[in-house]
Amino acid sequence: MSLKGINAYKKGNIKQDIANADPHRLTLLLMQGALDRIAFAKGAMERKEHAVKSEYLSRVSAILINLRDTLDLDVGGEVAQNMYALYDYMVDRLTDALVKNDLKILDEVTSLLTPIRDAWVQIPQSAKDEAYAAMQEQRQAV
Repeated sequence: MSLKGINAYKKGNIKQDIANADPHRLTLLLMQGALDRIAFAKGAMERKEHAVKSEYLSRVSAILINLRDTLDLDVGGEVAQNMYALYDYMVDRLTDALVKNDLKILDEVTSLLTPIRDAWVQIPQSAKDEAYAAMQEQRQAV
C-alpha cells in the first residue's frame, strides 16, 4: 500500500473517531493532535523547513485557542481561569518558538500540555457521566 493510501486511511479513521466522539473524547483528540503537531513542527524546524514548521505551529495554536475558548470560566472558577491563562501562555510560547526557531520552547509547551492530556485520560467514567448529565440538564433548562 502506498504512503498516500495509508494517509487517506488514517484520515478516514480520524474523521470516524470525531464523528463518534463524546465531548471528553473530542477534547482528548484535540490535545493529542496538538502534541503530535508540535512533534511534527520540531522535525520541520530541525530540517529547516520553515513553511512547514509555521503551518504546524499555526495548527497547534488554533487547537490551544479552541481548548481555551471552550472553558466555562463561570462554572470552572479558579481552575478554569488558570487553564485559560496556561493556554494563553502556551500560544505565546509557540509564537516565540516560531520567531526564535527554538526547539527548547517547543519542549516547554509539550511539557505543559502532556500532563493536562494525561490527567484528562485519567478522568473516571463516573465523573464523565455526571458532567454529561449536568450538561443535559443545563441545556433543557434553557
